[in-house]
Amino acid sequence: MNLPWGRRSEHSEHSEHSEHSENRDNRDAALDDEIRAHLAMAIADRMARGESPADAAAAARREFGNVGHVKEVTREMWGGRWLERLLQDLRYAVRSLLRAPSFAIVAVLTLALGIGANTAMFTVVNGVLIRALPFHDAGSLFVISHEPARSTFISQPGMDDADYDGYRRLTRVFSQTTTFSGGPVTLTGVGEPVRVPAANVTTTFLSVLGVTPALGRPFTADDGDAGHDAVLIGDRLWRTRFGADRSVIGRPVMLEGKRRMITGVMPPSFDFPNGSQLWIPFVLTLDPNQSRLAPVVGRLAPGATQAQALAELKAIVSRHDSLTKSRFDANELISEVIPIRTMIVGDVRHSLYIFAGAVAFVLLIACANVANLLLMRAATRQHEMAIRVALGADRWRLIRQLLTESTLVAVVAGMLGVAFAMVGVRVLLSLAPAGVLPRTDQIHLDGAVLGFTAALSLLTGIAFGLVPALRVTRKELRASLGEGSRTVSGQRGILRSALVVSEVALALVLLVGAGLVVRSFVRLRSVDLGFNPAHVVSMTVDLPNAKYTSAKSMRDLHALAVARMAALPGVAAAAAVNWLPLGHAMIMGDFHLSDGRTLPRGVAWATKPAVTADYFRVMGIRVFDGRTFTDRDDATAPRVVIFSASLAKRLWPGKSAVGERISMQEHPTAGDWFTIVGVVDDVVEQGIRQDRDAAVYQPLAQVGSSFFLSHVSYTVRTDGDPGTVGAAMRNVIQTLDKDQPVEALGSLESFIASTIAEPLFQARLLTLFSMFALLLASIGIYGVLAYSVTERTHEIGVRIALGARPLDVGRMIAWRTIALILPGLAIGVVVSLGLTRVLATLLFQVKPTDLATFAGVGALLTAVALIAALLPARRASRVDPLVALRHE
Repeated sequence: MNLPWGRRSEHSEHSEHSEHSENRDNRDAALDDEIRAHLAMAIADRMARGESPADAAAAARREFGNVGHVKEVTREMWGGRWLERLLQDLRYAVRSLLRAPSFAIVAVLTLALGIGANTAMFTVVNGVLIRALPFHDAGSLFVISHEPARSTFISQPGMDDADYDGYRRLTRVFSQTTTFSGGPVTLTGVGEPVRVPAANVTTTFLSVLGVTPALGRPFTADDGDAGHDAVLIGDRLWRTRFGADRSVIGRPVMLEGKRRMITGVMPPSFDFPNGSQLWIPFVLTLDPNQSRLAPVVGRLAPGATQAQALAELKAIVSRHDSLTKSRFDANELISEVIPIRTMIVGDVRHSLYIFAGAVAFVLLIACANVANLLLMRAATRQHEMAIRVALGADRWRLIRQLLTESTLVAVVAGMLGVAFAMVGVRVLLSLAPAGVLPRTDQIHLDGAVLGFTAALSLLTGIAFGLVPALRVTRKELRASLGEGSRTVSGQRGILRSALVVSEVALALVLLVGAGLVVRSFVRLRSVDLGFNPAHVVSMTVDLPNAKYTSAKSMRDLHALAVARMAALPGVAAAAAVNWLPLGHAMIMGDFHLSDGRTLPRGVAWATKPAVTADYFRVMGIRVFDGRTFTDRDDATAPRVVIFSASLAKRLWPGKSAVGERISMQEHPTAGDWFTIVGVVDDVVEQGIRQDRDAAVYQPLAQVGSSFFLSHVSYTVRTDGDPGTVGAAMRNVIQTLDKDQPVEALGSLESFIASTIAEPLFQARLLTLFSMFALLLASIGIYGVLAYSVTERTHEIGVRIALGARPLDVGRMIAWRTIALILPGLAIGVVVSLGLTRVLATLLFQVKPTDLATFAGVGALLTAVALIAALLPARRASRVDPLVALRHE
């Protein structure tokens, strides 16, 4: 009867193993028999020459040499011996570690912390910077940019419409090009009204990127024409709003009050640009009065290079007349051709590299700690090593065994580190504010991450195990057996101290970096914004032009909404502004003076917010001169403006600006002049890192263009808790227009906090890594001092027997601590002065060489080291002289 396959396989494997073991035992037995026979023949030969049996046996053994060594050499010549040796080394390593569980646990946990932190950070770096983009042949896709130098309002590379229109016709390096712009749109008719991230794209958008819809069809050239209403939707939107219905193709939806027809559903991995879930086709049209800066992406023609593309771009823009050149000086424009990944990743690449370097330092400190543990353990194994040498083991054999033990520790730590990394990745993502880390859907553990962890574990196992292995095996047998323990320990003590010094230096570098970033963040938080965000709640709406077809209809809605919000319980005042300070966009421009003065370039350049009457009261903006707006400043009243203080002082130094007149038009008529009725404090408009901005405020009720009225933020100042009025503000809008969604509803303080969320994220991460480093360094200092006390027990006993007081013994340990700390601090300061320069772009009003930070970190490290020395010092001061004198 045939056995089941599984049973037969098990029996077969057992038989093969038994046969292998039997063959190995037979060969060992045969080798023993051969050695005994050889010795017996040598003894018999000597006895035949007249030697006694005892003398003959002794002489034969001396002549034959070390029996164990001969066996080792012979076994090395047998086939497959390397695997047997590896298994033997592993078994011995396991037994050795089990005999020292405290060492094994501490070493594994220490390394697991370092490996886990590095694996978690590599997971993030891999997902954001390395993992393939969801485009066909992404290496051929480049962003083409010709625009003014970067500013708060130009957050990504782009091109002026007129420049792009000429460039796309002339380029030969790129086979195809596309341009696009992004921003949320209002989706209605599918559940509750909602704002959805969307992109307006040319019809070549998908073909340039090499992406096709998962359902339906891509855009055609006709989709960009007037009257066509195609739209593509994202996979996430398809599942959440349409229930993953495959018959969604051809279904109508309302976007910004306009009817659109769904023509396709994009793949799950595609949400470019900026998390878009709607793609709306458009045809580029040029308006001489308005122009936009938008990203441009091109696919290189076969055989073309990035350098050729940049050279061609510079040549084309130098010949092509455009609106950009009329608005900016030529030396303000920058031409760039960069990989599309660079645009997607943005500035976070620099931060991720810094964080990766920080966790690498944590791992180095962990390795130094474990190496110190191995050196201390090696001192207790000197007798064992000497015996193994006496039995025939050569130095390489001992090194291999010790490296096997250290690698086994690292491999176990690596497996535990993967578990730590799984938690660490979640922690990193939870600490990262929304929008800071791109491609978060790609951040997860995979084969590449596990391969990285495996390689890292093996590398660290060899790195921290090699030096101790070389040290413990470098002595000759006679020196090892005959040398006193104090001499041997003293030689190893130098290396242990060097490792601790390196830990202190690495920890100082991390702590200095964290200290600089934290000080920078504190400076950001303390910036005087020019307004008071406390007890202010804001909410933003975007009115669809298809529904609100005139500026008057928009003004009427805003006036009614502000009036009703002002009447809400707990509201002290309410107002509206078209572009809230520290928002994602701003209207800027110049103006002309009624006295006909020709102003230098940039002097009359200012932001131009439009606000309602109580805006300055709600925002807590100080009024320096004149008055603020009133309800009488409407469309029928004379046109008025309010200047910010810096702008008024710049244009009319030493006198009041109230009563002066300006115009926003290039060629103003009689009705285009505004009278300045007040001067208020400057506020931070563009970003907390920027200086306060010059501003010209207009009454919202006097704005005549719907473009400046469609995007408005309502603000209210509350008498109590701001969290109690948010829902009521939303209800006001829904009562006035049930199809109008709201966004960015929350306290102004939380909104401002979101603008500095990235520096907070950076400060948190570097602080977390530096605390790990400080903890590991303190453990290393404690370990060396504690072992030093154990080594010097005899000496300490003699000192106490000769009259030394406990205070004297404690002072000796303190000086030993200082001797470890000072070199580490010195080396760390030198290294920090070079490395902290990479943090310059992350810092605000703090220099990379900030003296206060360096001094504070040095004091902190010294204090922690002295605290770590307390327990060893206390133990040393309590040494019993009688016991100590018998220590050796």
